[in-house]
Amino acid sequence: METARTSTLIAATITAGLISGLFYAFTVAVMPGLARSTDRTTVETMQNINKAILNGWFMLTYLGAPLLITTTLVLHATDPETRDAIAPLAAALATCLAALIITARINIPLNNALEAAGPPEQHGDPTTTHTARTAYEAPWNNANTWRTVLTTLTLALLTYTLTLH
Repeated sequence: METARTSTLIAATITAGLISGLFYAFTVAVMPGLARSTDRTTVETMQNINKAILNGWFMLTYLGAPLLITTTLVLHATDPETRDAIAPLAAALATCLAALIITARINIPLNNALEAAGPPEQHGDPTTTHTARTAYEAPWNNANTWRTVLTTLTLALLTYTLTLH
């Protein structure tokens, strides 16, 4: 049982770290870089990223993190000797789920709206592209900043839990 607890905790920490790192990269590099770009470049790039990110590797880590945290929490809760890990694991699950909720309620609808705006080259008027960008960029960045903070907390809590072993 110890092997299962340790293995799932390590896997949860790795997947949470990958997701946290992805959100962090968008916060500190991708979106600031796009902020320096034209409306057309920003809209087109984000439309392409939003399509490309929907792949098996992303889904494995994005959905794997909460599943692995939940499994780890259950495994630790069933052994009286590892119950000291329950609080940080429960907090890690809560922060991870909060990031998922932000994604589902804010980032995904914004991504869908940006896609619905159509490709910039089909916009007859440049103000259409500008409007699509301004409706997307600031709210998406704000939500992503919160996802970054929450998933970083998730990672910190899981790392702390590793020290309890």
